[in-house]
Amino acid sequence: MRAGRHAPAPPRALPARPAAPASATGRRVAVIGHRGAPYDHRENTLASLGAALAAGADAVEIDVRLTADRVPVLLHDPTLERLWGHDRRLSSLTCAQVDEVTAGGVPTLRAALALIAEYPSARALIDLPDPAAAKSAVGEVHESGAGDRAYYCGGGLSMLAVRAADPAAELALSWSRTAPPRPELLARVHPRWLNYHFGLITPDLVERAHGDGYLCAAWTTDTPRAARRLQRAGVDAVTTNRVAAVRAAL
Repeated sequence: MRAGRHAPAPPRALPARPAAPASATGRRVAVIGHRGAPYDHRENTLASLGAALAAGADAVEIDVRLTADRVPVLLHDPTLERLWGHDRRLSSLTCAQVDEVTAGGVPTLRAALALIAEYPSARALIDLPDPAAAKSAVGEVHESGAGDRAYYCGGGLSMLAVRAADPAAELALSWSRTAPPRPELLARVHPRWLNYHFGLITPDLVERAHGDGYLCAAWTTDTPRAARRLQRAGVDAVTTNRVAAVRAAL
């Protein structure tokens, strides 16, 4: 990302900056479990989330979509085929039907938030592949009393949908392009975080983001070497499929 600057973050009240482990160099970098611990357990399941939290994750990133009866559940793909072997669209099944065909394997957002709450310092990073799930996800977060332990990530349309549902929500705008986010988009989303693909991260990029008032996160890296490069670049958080290895490296 070489061209342009970010639009400065507009002033507004935000939750306290999340705690992160102190590294050997003194930099504090939060470690986020990507869909939990997917090399140890099926992604976006309670077992996967629990393993990441037990390994020391500061947060777990979870993908949320809606069933046919508009229940927020954890699933990245629009269908059950890749993870569960059923070529059925999630949106065509009720929550009860999803529970039946996956033998209870696909958790609701409510169940995931309850598990995360067992780790007092941990947070949920809710990724919204489908903007249509934003309003229901935000509602579930507040009904579960998890408003101070949850924040959201995703593309511009999803983050705009969250902002409309909750003007005070903490947002991480995910970005994978070399061109910077447009000032108009940043002004409408009001993100706290800029959440970049790790291959885009450079010290200059992080310095510009910080200078414009944003926290900077990187996704998704799994090697200690890459994690240390990101740490040296100055990122505030790293999302990984290998929490234990990256946590040890930082």
